[in-house]
Amino acid sequence: MSPAELLIVLVISLGSFMAGLDATIVNIALPTIAKAFRITTVTSSWVLNAYLIVLVSLLLVSARLGDMKGYRRVFLSGFAVFTVGSALCGFSPSIDLLILARILQAVGGAIISALGAVMVTSYLPAALRGQALGIVAMFTMLGAAMGPVIGGFLTSALSWQFIFFVNVPVGIIAVLLGLRVLPRTAPVAPDSNLDIPGVVLIIIALSTLIYGLTTISGPGMFAGIISLIIAVIFWPLFILREKRSKMPLVNMRLFANRSFTIQNFDVMIIQMGMAGVMILMPFYLELVKHLPTDNAGTVLLALPIGMILTSPLAGRISDVIGTKKPIIAGFIIAVLGLLLLSTLSPHSNVGHSAIYLFILGAGTGIAYAPLNSAIMGQTPPKDRGAASGLIKMMTNLGSSLGVALVMLVATAALGPKLAEVSAHTIPMEELAIAFDAAFLFLMVLEIIGIVLMLIVKETDTGYSTEGEPVTAF
Repeated sequence: MSPAELLIVLVISLGSFMAGLDATIVNIALPTIAKAFRITTVTSSWVLNAYLIVLVSLLLVSARLGDMKGYRRVFLSGFAVFTVGSALCGFSPSIDLLILARILQAVGGAIISALGAVMVTSYLPAALRGQALGIVAMFTMLGAAMGPVIGGFLTSALSWQFIFFVNVPVGIIAVLLGLRVLPRTAPVAPDSNLDIPGVVLIIIALSTLIYGLTTISGPGMFAGIISLIIAVIFWPLFILREKRSKMPLVNMRLFANRSFTIQNFDVMIIQMGMAGVMILMPFYLELVKHLPTDNAGTVLLALPIGMILTSPLAGRISDVIGTKKPIIAGFIIAVLGLLLLSTLSPHSNVGHSAIYLFILGAGTGIAYAPLNSAIMGQTPPKDRGAASGLIKMMTNLGSSLGVALVMLVATAALGPKLAEVSAHTIPMEELAIAFDAAFLFLMVLEIIGIVLMLIVKETDTGYSTEGEPVTAF
């Protein structure tokens, strides 16, 4: 790469780093945030849920806006919004304002996440794209890996507000650098239209689904039931709209391929397992094992390290032996990791927690890269851009559902306490039992993922990952 091309990749990679960082940095601080605002564990999970709902709702919208208005303009605007949202998060004096600021931050995060890969494809020659995409993916993984450590250190040494303030200087540098180095190119589809009804429908369908799952077992049971009824109505309306739209957010014709559909569903399942564990483990480590926040962050680092070490290798192996066997092997290893996590108690060794998290991360990494390859290989070349966006959507939908469902299962196992009082006041034995039930639930989901893969008929599509790491964050 020339120096100019390296600077382009650097700006895009900074965005990917921040997106990966914010996928994991908040989790470690949730117990501290819950204690600071004197809120319940379920309420504190909305700091993550609100971000994920907006992110998954706007990923496909962001990609379309980039096509319509130009990648440089939309990407830098998104980076600026993300940076402002991060600052507002840090200054939020209440949980309500913090959640609103997280929503603003998610708008920028969706743009950053959606446009990174397509900008590399547009700005760099074909011979450099694999190398550049590998760099961007590694920055994303590095951000995700460093999130628990940086978040734990900042929360312990300073305060939870600094997990958001850390984004501000990086964002400012990236925007200023991007204004200088990102090429000014014409929009690729200036005459395209944005499917506004589709955007509204998916936001309503997704937010009511997550809200309903999160509140149905607590004091707001009636509101949760009403919310789920609304979700049941709006999801079919969204699907119907996408089938009829001339420029849909999601090309529903792709789901006519059974293998494509199943493998996208498995992307969601594998992400649900990881996101569910990452939301609960900080509470286990800090409230049950009484670890300082920075030490808990170091333990959580085991999961993304497991992914980083296995994802590139799994990509290369799947290019040689096919995707089905590595996917099933990854799911089996993830099932083992979740089974081991479900044995954790107040008396378990912290080192065992790190080993179990590493096993789960390794299984996730082994399955995730071949899943990406399988889905892209099942997709016609003209639809691969849409399929790539769909994978991101299913990944983030899995994160949203994973957080909501583990909170639902943990609340059901513990009774209404988890939704009514701060987790700091619940006996650690009861907390551990509730978390173990949630881990077993996630394990059952992963087993379903294995069963679904058994009915997939593998075909040689000729599509190759070229051994590039693929991130699930």
